[in-house]
Amino acid sequence: MKGYDHVIEPPFEDIFNKDHELKGKWHLSWFENENPIVLELGCGRGEYTVGLSEHYPGKNFIGIDIKGARMWKGAKDSFLKSIPNVTFLRTRIEFITSFFAPGEVNEIWITFPDPQLKRKREKKRLPGPYFLNIYRNILKDNGIIHLKTDNRELYEYTLRVVKKNDLEIVTSSADLYSDLPGDPLLSIRTHYENKFLAQGIPIKYLSFRLKNDKEILSPEE
Repeated sequence: MKGYDHVIEPPFEDIFNKDHELKGKWHLSWFENENPIVLELGCGRGEYTVGLSEHYPGKNFIGIDIKGARMWKGAKDSFLKSIPNVTFLRTRIEFITSFFAPGEVNEIWITFPDPQLKRKREKKRLPGPYFLNIYRNILKDNGIIHLKTDNRELYEYTLRVVKKNDLEIVTSSADLYSDLPGDPLLSIRTHYENKFLAQGIPIKYLSFRLKNDKEILSPEE
């Protein structure tokens, strides 16, 4: 990982309760363009980050995960393909406000996250209220959140969050490949997604807009 110049691995002490030097400067100092910035949170092996960057050369993509051993594959693949608009950031998702200024991010992808289904684990759900209230501090107003999951409970829970908070749904499907066959964007498949499809598990997809000035509440409140 340390051999790739498109990988950022800041030490914990440099970002805990501190702002990273690139905060608010990604366009000018890193990508050197004004193209929209898109994050993939919990990017794992980086298949989606790399796939999106190839589909959309006019956008900048940053894959974020704490597990470097997984992220290494996406870093290696994007390096070998010489993809100019992809970066990998190794950090905890809880710390992303240390890296991005308000309105600096245009979209966020959450692909096959751990559903954290126990009620006491609600704060750990990446499309749940705790994290959505973090995301709205870095997203442009009405920026889009994308969720792709095999887990029906997480999909339905996120739908309840969206409806509870009157957020605008862009697309919702409980069986993505039946409802939107052939869509090149949504057909990018991760390692785990291929496993789920081989087992006959339908893939769920939900995208919605997040408002900056609206505190997101749990559907249980």
